[in-house]
Amino acid sequence: MYVKLQKQNIMGLFSLTQELAIDLGTANTLIIHNGKVVVDEPSIVALDVHTGKLVAIGTQARQMHEKTNPNMKTIRPLKDGVIADFNATELMLRGMIKKVKSSGNLFAPTLRMVVCIPSGSTNVEIRAVRDSVEHAGGREVFMIYEPMAAALGAGLDVEAPEGNMVIDIGGGTTEIACISLGGIVCSESINVAGDVFTSDIQSYIRQQHNIRVGERTAEAIKCSIGAATMELDEDPGDYVLTGPDMLTALPRTVSLSYGEIAYALEKSLAKLDAALMTVLETMPPELYADIVKNGIHLAGGGALIKGLDKRLHTKTGIPFHIAEDPLRAIARGTGIALKNINRFSFLMK
Repeated sequence: MYVKLQKQNIMGLFSLTQELAIDLGTANTLIIHNGKVVVDEPSIVALDVHTGKLVAIGTQARQMHEKTNPNMKTIRPLKDGVIADFNATELMLRGMIKKVKSSGNLFAPTLRMVVCIPSGSTNVEIRAVRDSVEHAGGREVFMIYEPMAAALGAGLDVEAPEGNMVIDIGGGTTEIACISLGGIVCSESINVAGDVFTSDIQSYIRQQHNIRVGERTAEAIKCSIGAATMELDEDPGDYVLTGPDMLTALPRTVSLSYGEIAYALEKSLAKLDAALMTVLETMPPELYADIVKNGIHLAGGGALIKGLDKRLHTKTGIPFHIAEDPLRAIARGTGIALKNINRFSFLMK
């Protein structure tokens, strides 16, 4: 018995495989280990301009964003859901994987990872993600499409012989997909998502109030009073903004209402409406009947925009459900795919 326990302890020290599920998002990166979210940080890195060395990642780098001096720069390595800066992505992943504790391991374990990617990714973009993750230490790397991960995270049975529909509104892309029998029947991926909404708010405040506003402040406005309709059941209250006047450079203070933000986002939300209608038009009628019965599930940070479900229901007449904790739904689904990797092997790329 003693020898057996001793063997087990030795095997623990030489633990061979560590499994990680990664939601590599444009805005945030989440890592799940042993069914728990162990890393939830903004997808941003701060680098020394002269040496290229990593200064900070995640929340710490986010605090530096738009506040750096000439010796330092912050980079968001992912754009529109794909890798824009290969080196910065690798540095960010390495830093975040280090935060996952591997206590009790004498040697660095082999990393098996499942990473979610946009459904509209080209072979080149998929290869870039795979290379980046492998360079960051991944030995076995699997890919899963974001809508499939979102469906798993929302608690849907993706293997059922019926239609389920998900809309994942992330930072860089919005993924709209109809899923049946473990496959994506029809889908649409558009580059209208959280970053575009933030940019819309910046443009609106510049044009209507003549105030310069940074990305971080626009993001805070979106999170606080971002709305998809002029008529909300509950008024979130006004957002008081102070910034430099574009003509005089003197400080100006204005109060922004949710109605103004809904107006600012209207053009981008209209593109989302059009993409949804495209998917509904191409869907087989039998699956369409299932969608009308089951409703459409919203996931991703964009699902938190106030009144979005109400707006889309008014446009389509189909019920909409916001996933539980939509910000983490995709990461949760990626974790489920990792845990049942043999069962869901057909979902992997």
